Order: sequence, then structure tokens, then C-alpha cells
Amino acid sequence: MDLKNLLFDIEDGVATVTFNRPKALNALNTETFHELGQVIDHIKENDEINAVLLTGAGDKAFVAGADLAEINKKDSISDVMTFIELGHDTFRAMELMRKPFVAAVNGLALGGGIEIAVSCDIRFASETAMFGTPEINLGLIPGWGGTQRVARLVGIGLAKEIVMSGEPISAKRAYEIGLVNRVLPPDELLHKAKEFARKLGGKPGFAMKMAKYAINFGYDLPLDNAISLEIQCACQCFNTEDMKEGVSAFLEKRKPEFTGK
Repeated sequence: MDLKNLLFDIEDGVATVTFNRPKALNALNTETFHELGQVIDHIKENDEINAVLLTGAGDKAFVAGADLAEINKKDSISDVMTFIELGHDTFRAMELMRKPFVAAVNGLALGGGIEIAVSCDIRFASETAMFGTPEINLGLIPGWGGTQRVARLVGIGLAKEIVMSGEPISAKRAYEIGLVNRVLPPDELLHKAKEFARKLGGKPGFAMKMAKYAINFGYDLPLDNAISLEIQCACQCFNTEDMKEGVSAFLEKRKPEFTGK
């Protein structure tokens, strides 16, 4: 892959994707989205990768939003729609992939930055991180899922406060309202996030896929329908080699050796 806006490496089954436009506070442009799409396709097909970590280059920003310089040049609703749909397709591909995504938010996560973070399965934040959707201050609203995924994480009332005020919130506040899973000192963030991603990557792959599927698609269903979906997903796991290995290892009091099958 020829990447200009991203850094990519694989270590111990974890793919680390770093947004690498520090002079632009890692803002998202069309080229970055196309590169991220290539990376996601590679991750999906590469059996050596079991989990994914997303972070930002530098110490100022995870992703500070969309590239406004590029957006300002778009002269038609059609062009804007194409750009917005590109972001949606990319984030949804992350959300639906069977492999877990962990965000290590190391600075500003504004606009598109918070929308990437909430598309991941788990969010770790530096104590210095800031989250927000400042689009309202530009006469806009979030366009890459910010009005939807944030509300599903923190509730409608808090989501309205974040989106309608446009004011950023601290990592501490983000943790208090359930927007992030953990808050860590800046010098521990990447290490702890990779460690957790590695731990998730060591879990049985098919069971991980079913867990994500059941949560993602069951959340908005009536409870009886959601439970039915969970039953179907749980039963699918019983026909895997990893399930047999996991049960055998438990009964034999040994560490399981999962193969992802």
C-alpha cells in the first residue's frame, strides 16, 4: 500500500493505524479516506491481524475533524454528499468487521475525530484528550454518524448537549458519561491500548464476530427479537473448533490454543 496520510504496522497480531497529518491536526480529507479504505480491506483479508488500534500522530490531535479547506472547495451538494458517504462507508466497515477496533485518543477528537472513535468498539483516552462536535458553530451538524452513535452511547439528552452546544468536553467528562472506556496518563495510553487490543486479538475470532454482530444489530431491536438474535449467534459458536478447544482447556485446567476456526 502506498500511504501518504496514514502509518501502518503489524505487531503481535495487532494492526496499528496512525492518522499522520500532524500539521493539519490529522484532519480527514478524501485521500485519507481512500487510504483508510485500502487499509481496512487489507486488515479484513489478512489472517495475521486479529485486532486493530487507531491513533493520531503527534501529541495534539487524534483527529481534529474534516479537512475544512477541502470542504470549502466543494461547489455542489452532490460533491458534499459523495464526501459524506465516503466517510460513512469507511466507518461502517470498521464497525461491521469481525475484528475488534480500539481507539487510542491522544488529543483532540473533534467532529470526524469523535465520529471515528465512536465507530470503534473500545475507546481509551489520554487525560489531555478533548471530545466534541463543533460543527454547529460553522452552521453545520455532524455528518459521519455523530448525531446517531454518540446518542446510542451516552443517551439522547447528553448527545443533544454535546451536538447542539458545540462545546468540547474533557476526557474525564467523556469517561463519566460513558463515551470512553478508560482514561490514562499520556505516556501510558498507547502501551495500554495496544495491550488491550492484543488481549482482544487473542480471543476466539468467530466468537468475537458473533459478539459484535449481536450487540450491533440487537441494540435497537425489541428485547424479544434481540434475545432471539443472541440465541442464534450463540448457537453458531457451538460448531467451531475454538469453542471445543476453549471448553476442553477449561476442563483440563490449561491455557487454550485458539486457531480462529
